[in-house]
Amino acid sequence: MALSIRQATVDDLIQMQTANLWCLPENYQMKYYLYHVLSWPQLLFVAEDHKGKIVGYVLAKMEEDANVPPHGHITSLAVLRTHRKRGIATRLMRCSQLCMQESFEARYVSLHVRESNRAAFHLYKTTLGYQINDVEKGYYADGEDAYDMRLPFPQKEQSHGAMTPLKQVVAVKRKEEAPKASAPVAAGGAAVAAREGEGQRGEGGAEGVEEISSSMGELSVGAGAEKA
Repeated sequence: MALSIRQATVDDLIQMQTANLWCLPENYQMKYYLYHVLSWPQLLFVAEDHKGKIVGYVLAKMEEDANVPPHGHITSLAVLRTHRKRGIATRLMRCSQLCMQESFEARYVSLHVRESNRAAFHLYKTTLGYQINDVEKGYYADGEDAYDMRLPFPQKEQSHGAMTPLKQVVAVKRKEEAPKASAPVAAGGAAVAAREGEGQRGEGGAEGVEEISSSMGELSVGAGAEKA
């Protein structure tokens, strides 16, 4: 059956909360979902079946700490039991991770997962490449420890003084809009050539976003939720 991954909207929050209640012991009030979707709308994604039912979601945010490099955080990830083992969680995660890089220039992404959640741990470590950064003792309300996991993002290289695509577009636009000087005529009737400085033209263009898909394994239980 057809299933699509798309960015979440405010209208999806009730179904996202319902999926969370079905899948995870870590649950949140509606205002917590609103906080995410209004603050970081680029980072929330849902999996929707052919009937418009949301069968999975990823709730994510950017950490607001000026003392560390910009980085994202996966607040909660869940897929309904009826739709597991289809690569849905992998696709949701990769969509959110890509937007963290493209929209916020995140250096890495972090998450917490229960030590007992082996299926989710396998997804994060083996499929997505996360590594354990720390173990947080008694992180969850029931006293269970959590793995603090992180995935570094590849950094874009940019040579010193090189023009960014936006600057290239602005430079070209300014050159095109600059008024052309009319050539004055000398006394003998000969035209005097006027010098015009040549502006540097950069090669701009929108970067296509590669469609993300995966047939890799899926988690057997909802995973990645943090405590509220």
